[in-house]
Amino acid sequence: MAVLPHEGTYSVMYGPLAVSVGAGYRRGYLARPDHAGRFPTVVLTPDLDGLGAHEKHVARRLARRGIAVLVVDLYRTAPPDRRAALEAYQTLSDGEAMRTIDETFDYLRSDDIDWAQTERIGLLGLDVGGRFSLIDAAHRKWVGAAAVVSTPLTGDEDRQFQVAEILRHIGVRVLGLYGADDELVDSESVDEAQSRNITGQWLLYDGAAHGFLDESGDEYHEASAEDALARLTDFFTTHLPSKSEVDLG
Repeated sequence: MAVLPHEGTYSVMYGPLAVSVGAGYRRGYLARPDHAGRFPTVVLTPDLDGLGAHEKHVARRLARRGIAVLVVDLYRTAPPDRRAALEAYQTLSDGEAMRTIDETFDYLRSDDIDWAQTERIGLLGLDVGGRFSLIDAAHRKWVGAAAVVSTPLTGDEDRQFQVAEILRHIGVRVLGLYGADDELVDSESVDEAQSRNITGQWLLYDGAAHGFLDESGDEYHEASAEDALARLTDFFTTHLPSKSEVDLG
């Protein structure tokens, strides 16, 4: 793994990481503070296209602020294009996605990992990946907090779980971040999410579109993205177990 110099509180280690899932492995990407000790830990579920530059960027930015982030690709193989990604998402069942997140948590608790705080972990979902973060947050006691960015809140009526119904049953804090000009997510559905998930915080950024957080995309909105990253940092550091650094002298 490479080490990224300071662009925040911490220098970070980052790079690809094969995540043990079932009898095989899933593509993963780890970014964590380059310090001895255990840090608040977040599992990030990618957007429609799977693990890519967007997820890696978000992971590194959060790691610079003291959060260990493990991105796990929910697809068994990387889709070659957008059409293939859509087909892969449509055939990915909620149950399979949940099993992948569950086994990623088991991997984090293994003896091989000495940098993760795993008493409770956070979940962060980008776009459609947020569906699975919210579903796991409603069903798993080891989830300490869940955040989603630009996650559709409707249109999943043919799937096993519907986000709109799940929101009422999430017992941990939730943070939802959206662009007010998102052409894929109606702002009214975000307001409805707030009414269903009254202990959560659901925010809309004026002038921001669906891809406002994606630094590599055409819809990147710097002011909204910087505020979102600051909110995500504060959210996870507040609601997850604190870091326990080790002084190596």
